[in-house]
Amino acid sequence: MKKRNLVVLALLVSSSMLFANGTKEGQSSSASGKQVRLTFSNVTSQSGKDGGELFKKVAEEASNGTLLIDLFPDNQLGDDRVVIETTQFGDIDIGVSSTSPIATMYPDFYAFDAPYLFLNPADAYAKLDGEIGQKILDNMSSIGLKGLGFWENGFRDFTNDKVPVKVPSDVKGLKVRVMENQVHIAAWKSWGANPTPMAFTEVFTGLQQGVIDAEENPLGIIDANKFQEVQDYVSLTQHVYTPYFMVMNLDKFNSLTDLQKEAIMKASQASIEYQRSQSQKYEGEITKKLIAGGTIVTEVSDAEKAQWRQLAEDAGVYDLVAEKMDHPEFLTEWLK
Repeated sequence: MKKRNLVVLALLVSSSMLFANGTKEGQSSSASGKQVRLTFSNVTSQSGKDGGELFKKVAEEASNGTLLIDLFPDNQLGDDRVVIETTQFGDIDIGVSSTSPIATMYPDFYAFDAPYLFLNPADAYAKLDGEIGQKILDNMSSIGLKGLGFWENGFRDFTNDKVPVKVPSDVKGLKVRVMENQVHIAAWKSWGANPTPMAFTEVFTGLQQGVIDAEENPLGIIDANKFQEVQDYVSLTQHVYTPYFMVMNLDKFNSLTDLQKEAIMKASQASIEYQRSQSQKYEGEITKKLIAGGTIVTEVSDAEKAQWRQLAEDAGVYDLVAEKMDHPEFLTEWLK
């Protein structure tokens, strides 16, 4: 409740400043209808911020100026879970979050903890934008949210200071830092590693001092935290794919005019395509940077990924995920 009150206070202050400045947007009206100002809470990644900027541009233009989007990037209004809860309450209109922190609130998001659910970005996009992905978004109405679409957070990759990793036998016995996540721990055990939950703030020191041998994260996090300074090998295992998702307060969406609703959906689609392309661009730049700096970057083929997935299946990891979901048939269908 304290967090929510802080978010509300931040919104009130920011709104007061916008109107006090007497912006033309805030004072004008459109021939197409009354203007509506929407608060958009965004994430910290650069690709996410790029996507948010495009969303604002398209929504405002497509609504003939009747929608005004106020962007709050860098999780200014709270962490992922606070943002989504506050969007449910209606104090934030549009929110973006990673799926993992919201799975306890919306259990079908546990699917995204399943290893090798997607084999590459194109595979992920096809499935997320397909029938099941749309059902997952549509079902968010049950918790008061309008699902707008999936952005890309990214694949998790593997770093260590001992060997280039391609197949599960390469990680046997390695102490791998993982999140405190039952599914992730079970998966790494199935691959023969020794999963070691550890606070993220302790990972660099743990690697440097040899307390752990390896860690796994998206390339952006690996680079931003300079793990390559204490890890010789980065393997593009792409073992878990985590999307961002965009949602809007359902009552707020339903209160809009047809033109405004169309503008929101048009902006959502445009931002999805752009954010994903920006995410891929930044990952490519990071890969080149790692190689130029002397890090050994190893690609993993689809056939090699199949070995990881089979071991996870044999160990019951997918059964564990399905038990947590409201609609385990979604997972079954994607795994096919």
